[in-house]
Amino acid sequence: MHVVVTGANGFVGRALCRTLVSNGHRVTGIVRRVGTAPAGVVESVHAAPEFADIATQWPASPGNVDCVVHLAARVHVMNESESDETQRAFDATNVEGALRVARSAQRNGVRRFVYVSSIKAIAGSGSTREPLREDAVALPDDAYGRSKLAAERSLADLRHETGLDVVIVRPPLVYGQDVGANFRKMLDAVWSGVPLPFGAVVARRSLLFVDNLADALMHCAFDARAANACFHVADEVAPSVADLLRAIGTHLGRPARLIPVPVPLLKLAGHLTGKSAQIERLTEGLVLDSSEIRRQLSGWQPPYTLDDGLRATAEWYRAWRKEQGLA
Repeated sequence: MHVVVTGANGFVGRALCRTLVSNGHRVTGIVRRVGTAPAGVVESVHAAPEFADIATQWPASPGNVDCVVHLAARVHVMNESESDETQRAFDATNVEGALRVARSAQRNGVRRFVYVSSIKAIAGSGSTREPLREDAVALPDDAYGRSKLAAERSLADLRHETGLDVVIVRPPLVYGQDVGANFRKMLDAVWSGVPLPFGAVVARRSLLFVDNLADALMHCAFDARAANACFHVADEVAPSVADLLRAIGTHLGRPARLIPVPVPLLKLAGHLTGKSAQIERLTEGLVLDSSEIRRQLSGWQPPYTLDDGLRATAEWYRAWRKEQGLA
């Protein structure tokens, strides 16, 4: 089978490409710069994140692609201002760009389009009382989440208009080898041995190991039973932040130093320091109900446990520190 992957040089894109290639599939990766996709991937360079040229520069012969997995996106950034301009920037890439790729895919004979959305498309701040199902009321609370929801809805309209098979996948926080951003900061904090005030946090949050996501996306690309579905995908275990930090410390060989600061005090500190959003994400629960993909794809399970994923991430992190001269 032949798959086109947008964002093939990104954190998730590289893992997906490796999974597809290792399972014998042909992969064309759409990247921003040449020489950035994994081995075995044919590159197609598109410099504009909004894919303004995709209609005239489709990366394969018409009818020669079985599925497109769309990963390229403007990503959520902590402390980014909420403004009309910010929303327009997210929409230009995450909504208009996704639609350009999907329309071009359909016009070139592609049967299935897998859109990698985010749980942020439906979940805002605050703990969820029950695990979030795919049909939960959508309450995104930032520009990134709103753009992802708008893209989902626009792609649904396109599906009804053209018959293109659109599969939506909503992951939570993804971690693994090559991870950056906030999860990398968590690894840094545990490694440094600084006291962390999260020992009293018991709310659980779903996570997803990048290789589990890659495996799920591969199944969504080819399994006929995934047609026009929306799936939540997560590791089977949703740890509390305190348990997650302890597990990271175990795998790094540097026990996490946790202080049991009451959650209300953490939230007050977040308010006083302008870091309420970060504290909310660390203290509020967000658990996904991922039973639908298991049911609809007849028992699909994440191939790796949370412990497997954290072990692999810790091994990569130690090697990365050594390469950077930080060990």
